[in-house]
Parts: sequence; C-alpha cells; structure tokens
Amino acid sequence: MRKFGLIGYPLGHSFSKKYFAEKFHNEHITDCSYENFSLADISLLPKLIADEPDLMGLNVTIPYKRDILRFLDWTEQKANEIGAVNVVKINRIGDTAKLDGYNSDVTGIRDSLLPYIKNDVNNAIVLGTGGSSRAVCHVLNKLGINITLVSRKRKPGISDYSDLDEEMISNTSLIVNTTPLGMFPDIESLPKINYNLLGEKHILFDLVYNPELTSFLKMGKRHGCSIISGMKMLHSQAEKAWEIWNNDQIDNIIDI
Repeated sequence: MRKFGLIGYPLGHSFSKKYFAEKFHNEHITDCSYENFSLADISLLPKLIADEPDLMGLNVTIPYKRDILRFLDWTEQKANEIGAVNVVKINRIGDTAKLDGYNSDVTGIRDSLLPYIKNDVNNAIVLGTGGSSRAVCHVLNKLGINITLVSRKRKPGISDYSDLDEEMISNTSLIVNTTPLGMFPDIESLPKINYNLLGEKHILFDLVYNPELTSFLKMGKRHGCSIISGMKMLHSQAEKAWEIWNNDQIDNIIDI
C-alpha cells in the first residue's frame, strides 16, 4: 500500500488527512493511505523517511516550508524562487530515497484569486512574510499586481501594521492574510488593521481554512467586502499535490 502524509508542528489545525481520506473513498482508491506525521523538529525527517518505506509523498505545512529545502535532492525552479516547498515527492530505488520539492500553494492561490481579479485590481497588501506569503507574492507578481508586504516589525521593503493608514487601504483592492491569526483553536484572533476603512471595493483573502470563515473574513463581510476562504486553496493545492505524486512527467507541466 502506498502511503502519503503531512509533516508540520503542530498538526491539530490540519484538514489534509480528512481531505485525502474522503478522496480515496469517493474515487475508490484502495491502495493508498494518508497519515499525519507531527515532527517536533525537521531534523527528524530522514528517520521518518527511513522508518516508513511505503511513504511516497508528503505535504509540508507550518513551520517547515522553508526548512525542508535543505533535505531535498532536487527542487523545482518555482519553489526555489519562492524559497518554500509544500509538496515532496519521494522516489525510492532500493534502499535509497530521493526527495523532490514542489510548491502547490501557488496553484491554490492562483485558482482562488483569478475569479475575483479584475482590471481595476492593481495593488495588494500581503499580511505576513513567511513561506505562504512568498507564494502569494509570486502569484501577484505574475498577475502584475503591486505588493505592500506587512509584518509586525518594520524592515527595509516591509511595512508594519501601523503603516496601514487610510490612504494606503483606500488605494488597495486586495488584502491577503498569510499569517496563522484566526486559525483553530485561536479563532478570535485577527490581523490588526482598521476594518472601518474597508468597503465594497475591497477583496479579503485568508489562507487560513480552519475555520472556513475566520474573524478576518467576518469583519470584511460585515463591511461589504468580497471574501475568499482558504478552503478553495486547500482543495486546489491538494489536487496539485496528488498530480505531482502520481505523474512522472510533472516536471514538464507548465504552471504559473
């Protein structure tokens, strides 16, 4: 039986195991299983690979999307540019395992955003600067959208939350939350922006999918914004991961 799984720490927030269990059931896939592997340290990855000889692929979540890179034998150009990997394909030859890295977050982000992106969407605010933020910025750059990066501490090229004044928000159509704020179990938390400045022209996209309607999105909906849940991204990037694990010609598939 081929085995797939998710690594990260902690994993209490993840829906991946449930998603793939339902996929295997609905599509009558009987030769595969999917497990969560909670790794307290990324240095435990080689032992996991060795101890699970049937393991053929991994999803990677917080906090290892960047740390995983040093364990890979090969990484696709897109993931290298972003500096983050969330899908690992394990190629086994005898007792040797070769690890290839990909980024399917890009596919999920693109598929989530495209129905909402019109010609008047020129500027975006991206909250957070981690691996998911890099994937969002990759997509936005490909779409020709100007980006303001926001973090808790101001750095060169990065604003902090106090910089999000009326002028900046009024000149921005899209605001993307890539932080874990609002994720289960801390579902009441949300990014510290002035939600009273939001209106119908704004699109709020939250990469958090548990809960599906986060406090960030609830505030946006209350002020008339269009809102995009992280659930669409979850489904899209999961299907891309499945394609990567099962398609030997995946390197020839053109993606954004």
